Amino acid sequence: MLSTSLSLTLLALASVVSADRTFTVKNNALFTSAGTAPSHATGWEAKKGTKVAFKVAEDWNGRIWARTGCKFDGSTLPSTCVTGGCNGGLECARVGGTGVPPATLGEWNLASPDQDWYDVSAVDGTNVPMSIANDAGCAQPSCMKDINEVCPTELSVYDSTHSTVLGCLTSCQSRALTPVPSNSANCCSGAFDTPATCPKENVQYYEVFKSNCPDAYAYAYDESSGSALWTCPKAKKANYTLTFCMYPLSSHFDERR
Repeated sequence: MLSTSLSLTLLALASVVSADRTFTVKNNALFTSAGTAPSHATGWEAKKGTKVAFKVAEDWNGRIWARTGCKFDGSTLPSTCVTGGCNGGLECARVGGTGVPPATLGEWNLASPDQDWYDVSAVDGTNVPMSIANDAGCAQPSCMKDINEVCPTELSVYDSTHSTVLGCLTSCQSRALTPVPSNSANCCSGAFDTPATCPKENVQYYEVFKSNCPDAYAYAYDESSGSALWTCPKAKKANYTLTFCMYPLSSHFDERR
């Protein structure tokens, strides 16, 4: 069946510690998605208005994103998704499932001794509006604009009927704009792999993402904007809520040790 899905990836777990932070993922979408809803698996159904809460370790480092336009066959066979796909079915494989662009990302690094670091990122393009909240009074970044509505044609990713835009690529991911992504100002790679050699002015379509989602990363070195990377004092032990809007969702959890 066709659906969209949400994905959660644990990128690193440096040590075995108590799981004492709570993450809640909410779907305020207009539709529902396919699959099952285990409490702590690499993929679950996220029906309209539902939420899933789970514990993470104090040094958790990971990301959460949505997959859209997916087709799942109800097994562990690979799924096909228009945006955000990973190396698995509804429940993605536990290693390497980082989301095929375009995909709006929620990212966290709780491993620092003093601060939680977190952000909403459009570096891999965008597909689903999202917001990050917490119970510690810290910054609450979001990308609530549906960038699909304003995405330039050459960056747009369409559904199978080519009638609906499901995602917006960045200039780095467009082979028409960036034929050599390993050495490109659009990708901040190769000879352009430092903040000094990769200013935002040289990144095509930077403003499409930054003007519509000013609190999110719009390219790799967007920290200089002052509204891309956010922190929360470690001592506050913040619990985080990620809310997706406007689309059907389900999920993924990938662990690397």
